[in-house]
Amino acid sequence: MKFENVYFINGTAYAGKSTMVKLLAEKYDGIACEENYQDRLLENLDTKEFPNLTYTRDLQDWGEFVRRTPDEYEAWVNGVTKECTVLEIEILKDLVSRTKKKIFVDTNISVEILHEISDENHVLIMLADPNISVQRFFERPDKEKQFLYQLLLKEDNSEEAMINFRECLKRINSQERYMMFQKSGFNVITRDENRSIDETFALVESMFGLNR
Repeated sequence: MKFENVYFINGTAYAGKSTMVKLLAEKYDGIACEENYQDRLLENLDTKEFPNLTYTRDLQDWGEFVRRTPDEYEAWVNGVTKECTVLEIEILKDLVSRTKKKIFVDTNISVEILHEISDENHVLIMLADPNISVQRFFERPDKEKQFLYQLLLKEDNSEEAMINFRECLKRINSQERYMMFQKSGFNVITRDENRSIDETFALVESMFGLNR
């Protein structure tokens, strides 16, 4: 099926996806499906069917999370993307059956699947320099990142643990992933520190064809 009244934003961290989704929903009296909105289903997920999403739900030793190798971390992130796709589509099918409002999604659905379920002008890719996601990961005040930061500080060799975790972040924020999004066939907006939020929002509206 094609989602006709749904607007998807995918891309890399620190590109402004969450901010744009919120602003779009506010201006167009729509529904915002914000980052990790599929977590509402997490409590009832089956471990066998969704091993990656339930990994953190059932984790007993959170030190294990930050001790993983870059290979393990990348495999987990890729697995989460596949599992999120299933849940997001399930949630969106339910939403479009109950409302005629526009739905704006900070999505984790892969670009390949987005080509199948959406028109090209209803998908936007937002990108930031891959290094930003690594260098500024712990600068955000949200609880999740600060929790991880404290975990790393508690490790026996916190400096080594921090280096390993940053290597994990580099792996999932690689230049290869960046170029995959760049060449996805969808419209792309690249982060520009000299562009205001309002200017970025105007670009997003234009690329979605909402200001016509």
